[in-house]
Amino acid sequence: MASLTSPLPGTESIPILLVDDQPSNLEALEAMLEATGCRLVRAQSADEALLALLQQEFAAIVLDIRMPGTSGLELAAFIKQRKRSAHVPILFLTAHMVDERDILRGYSTGAADYLTKPIRPEILRSKIAVFVDLFRKSRALEREIAERERMEEALRHANQELEDRVRERTEALEMADRRKDEFLAALAHELRNPLAPIRAAVEFMRIKGTSDPQLDRARGIVDRQVEHMTRLVDDLLDVSRITRDQLVLRLAPVPLEEVVAAAVETSRPIVEQREHRLSLDYPTVPVWLNADRARLSQVISNLLTNAAKYTPPGGEIRVTGHTEADVVEIVVSDTGIGIETEMLPRIFDMFVQVDGSRGRSADGLGIGLTLARRLVQMHDGSIEVSSGGPGQGSQFRIRLPARQPPPPLESPAAPGDFAPLQRSCRVLVVDDNRDAADMLVAMLTAWGQQTAIAFDGRGALETGQTFRPDVVLLDIGMPEMDGYETARRLRQQAWGARTLLVAVTGWGQQTDRDRSREAGFDHHLVKPFAPIELRRLLEQLPVTG
Repeated sequence: MASLTSPLPGTESIPILLVDDQPSNLEALEAMLEATGCRLVRAQSADEALLALLQQEFAAIVLDIRMPGTSGLELAAFIKQRKRSAHVPILFLTAHMVDERDILRGYSTGAADYLTKPIRPEILRSKIAVFVDLFRKSRALEREIAERERMEEALRHANQELEDRVRERTEALEMADRRKDEFLAALAHELRNPLAPIRAAVEFMRIKGTSDPQLDRARGIVDRQVEHMTRLVDDLLDVSRITRDQLVLRLAPVPLEEVVAAAVETSRPIVEQREHRLSLDYPTVPVWLNADRARLSQVISNLLTNAAKYTPPGGEIRVTGHTEADVVEIVVSDTGIGIETEMLPRIFDMFVQVDGSRGRSADGLGIGLTLARRLVQMHDGSIEVSSGGPGQGSQFRIRLPARQPPPPLESPAAPGDFAPLQRSCRVLVVDDNRDAADMLVAMLTAWGQQTAIAFDGRGALETGQTFRPDVVLLDIGMPEMDGYETARRLRQQAWGARTLLVAVTGWGQQTDRDRSREAGFDHHLVKPFAPIELRRLLEQLPVTG
């Protein structure tokens, strides 16, 4: 095996994509990976990274998790949605502590692993060596498939000639040909699976072993999630059954001011760099929305970033918000280069860019406005653009449903609130996603609770019969017997009649809450719920031990 401090044989043409908004970080990564002998490609933004991915295929992507504009997690999610790049393993780099939800989100977007800055060069090189080895093996498999397809074509012609000369063997040859075709089709399907290299990388790391049990557990989670994602990718191949829209909003009451503030914070670097005057104007009385805070902030941030890019230095950018009846209107306007009339109907189309020849050359890939429109529509809103023409600036107008202010909440939990609970109870966790169930059990155990686990409705009823839980945290979307049916059957049991039954689900509309209440649930928690919500429910129970 080649040394990790010397170039790997035959790696000169194998490309690795390095993505970090800081040039100094990119230089450090290049210095650490120079010994691998790979061809290193730089990108300082999500747009540059996507452009590089359009131009060529990479053996791996080393991606900074925190970047201005589009974050590493968001970029990874987009990369995995593209069929051509979905199989590329992603190694996330972060200089910050990452909470469990961000880790799960990263793994769900296809992360192969996380590394915390400052990075140990030998660890980075060893992981890249694994990805390079998998890249070469996948290329060899592709060549083998192509060769087998050529052999198949040649064999098909040979069979036809043989059938013409030997009629009596036609039936046998046709049967063999059908079986062969079925085998090659199945083999090609498995080899196209873009997650296979990641699965192999996990297995390689497991074989190498480690003395850190947390890393072993993390590898296990990645392995199981890859298996789950494999099934999803197979479903995606059948476009007649699966839609391509995989975005899920986390809706909650949020004040408009907080959404705009988050967007301004994200866009501030480019606004300040180009010396623009940014003004904010919205009502003094809080205006509330039912929205995904992060996604809606992303929409406004995209608009602010575009305004900054297409407005000459020293220009003005204005964000205004007001309400009309039950509608909230947000307007982002600028004094920039404007938009030609014939471009207005196409401005939200994928890869369409404003002609910046009169003020600034267009950069980016032209996906920001497309994403903004889709996110606004998912919030049951609309977005429109207007401009007086070249040199007259532009206005983007977002209209969203308003909502009534939520009831006052208790002050946020202090760090001490996440210590073990004073009250102890028996909690049964039911979820067909084993990793989600395991992590919930780990949190409850840390709180000093007694726990049991089941992975389907029938298992929940069987476990509950002996465990006799005080609380059941029950997922809704399970195969065979869903959460609604499980809840109804649980309520029919003597031990389940007075059990605190909590729905834990990604479905959060009012109709979903009504349906869970009708099935016998006491509470409805929407994933990912805040831990304090569950703590409050548990603290209401009497001490049992």
